[in-house]
Amino acid sequence: MNKELQKNEAIERMKMLEIYPATIREFKNENIVNKSEHGGILYWLDENEQEMVKYFEEKHNALVYHVIHNYTEFGELYALLYVSKNEIEWDYDRDDIRHNIAIAYVINLNDTACSEFGSIGIQKQFGGLARTC
Repeated sequence: MNKELQKNEAIERMKMLEIYPATIREFKNENIVNKSEHGGILYWLDENEQEMVKYFEEKHNALVYHVIHNYTEFGELYALLYVSKNEIEWDYDRDDIRHNIAIAYVINLNDTACSEFGSIGIQKQFGGLARTC
């Protein structure tokens, strides 16, 4: 898989999600992945979060373009929004985004056995994203 194709797809998804334009430029020009916290407020990833993203990308040949971090009754969660290596899935993924759903790998820091791939509900807010379900 050509990483450049994945990156172009990620940028298109970020535009669809109306993520703050400066954040999209950072991703495009410097490969900086941002996270949304507190209902959509944007932050840079710390070193541990960067390592978490890097490990996921290498293990699954995926490209993470945004992270949503929140605390729930189930634990501290990181939803890694990503572009898979399977181009055949991309049209479906974009269609989901049009319906406020994003494909993600959710890491549960309190119970890693509960970490899983799936779809999450999202909402555009404050230039970032808030997870709705």
